[in-house]
Amino acid sequence: MLKSWLRRKVVWLAVAGVVAAGSPFAYASDSRTPANAVIVWDGNAQTAIWDVAGQQPQVQARSFAMVHGAVYDAANAIAGTPYQPYLIAPAANGAESTEAAVATAAFRVLDALFPAQRARLTTQYDESLATIPDGAAKRRGITVGAQAADAMIAARKNDGAFGSQTWTVGTQPGQWRPAPPTYASDGAWVGHVKPFLIPSASMFRTSGPPSLTSPRYARDFNEVKTIGSATSILRTADQTQAAIWWHDRHLAEWGIKRQLATTQRLNTLQTARMFAMADLAEADATIACFNEKAAWSFWRPVTAIQLADTDGNPDTVADPDWMPLLVTPPHPDFTSGHACFTAASMSALAYFFGRDDISFSGYSADSGTTRHFRGFSQALAEVVDARVWGGIHTRTADVQGAKIGGQVTAYMAGHYFRPKR
Repeated sequence: MLKSWLRRKVVWLAVAGVVAAGSPFAYASDSRTPANAVIVWDGNAQTAIWDVAGQQPQVQARSFAMVHGAVYDAANAIAGTPYQPYLIAPAANGAESTEAAVATAAFRVLDALFPAQRARLTTQYDESLATIPDGAAKRRGITVGAQAADAMIAARKNDGAFGSQTWTVGTQPGQWRPAPPTYASDGAWVGHVKPFLIPSASMFRTSGPPSLTSPRYARDFNEVKTIGSATSILRTADQTQAAIWWHDRHLAEWGIKRQLATTQRLNTLQTARMFAMADLAEADATIACFNEKAAWSFWRPVTAIQLADTDGNPDTVADPDWMPLLVTPPHPDFTSGHACFTAASMSALAYFFGRDDISFSGYSADSGTTRHFRGFSQALAEVVDARVWGGIHTRTADVQGAKIGGQVTAYMAGHYFRPKR
């Protein structure tokens, strides 16, 4: 039933009236087409954001969104603004170098985010510009990219990132508290960041986690206790690999977008639009999810299972020695950040391509495996399962998180990145 709902949700986003990307793609002409600057600079962004800065997924989302919102505005302006700008449409007549604009927009945003990396980023930028013939087109492209980047940097100034908020630590049944073995607490500020797309971080507030004494809570509890344990004998080897794959902080999802842009032979503007749609939806879904976490402050499975003798539910049994397969993240259970993020990502991709049956894959160094997916809904269904298999989320937290991600994409589809008429 769950997988059926997820598939219906993604397919609805892909083919219903919100779809604005239904026209055939203007594919790159042949293998001699120059390297797609958006793909190149997305790779450079990942190096800066993860490989060097080591930002966690909930922080990465904001950084990627800033980069690709600016890159999209620059590429869209030079193409004649066929789609709604995200922030601005710098003056352009189409004679500007799109490659110079993309490189400049991405570089300037990354430089603002990571000033300590300026020397390395400048080298990458100089190398990009060196491949573009000198002249008016290059100079004008640099100007367009700079204007798009400056607009993004100004828009995100004082947006609440890296604030001083902390999670509320509870002592009563159902209330979140830091979980073993790290007992860490981090990321509370994310739910207070100004969204990129939706009017309010609390726009898609749920009705909250199930009551501790309810049958649904007992089902959630017993499922994760049985299959999410570090020593579970029911979890298969593939389920274990999936749990670890989806938990990798070096998210395979960033690379999946580059893979799709390549295999589907998207041109520069199409790539910029697809990346912006997916990354800004991911960022807002993450913000909404963390706002939800703060609103409900619900305990993680490891806490719930170790303290089940306090929950008042006769269908749950405490195990004070129970530990999950994965290390529990340092924030509350409800809702699942990864489910929010992945639902936004996969539904945005389905919306952009207008279909659900595009195959893709991704490699995780943590699991040492490559996972293959037949389509976007399959990946979304798996992440919902994988967070339970890893023992770090209840199924309800995953399902509700996935709904939030889909709602963010639906809002985006109706308000942003649409073809101009």
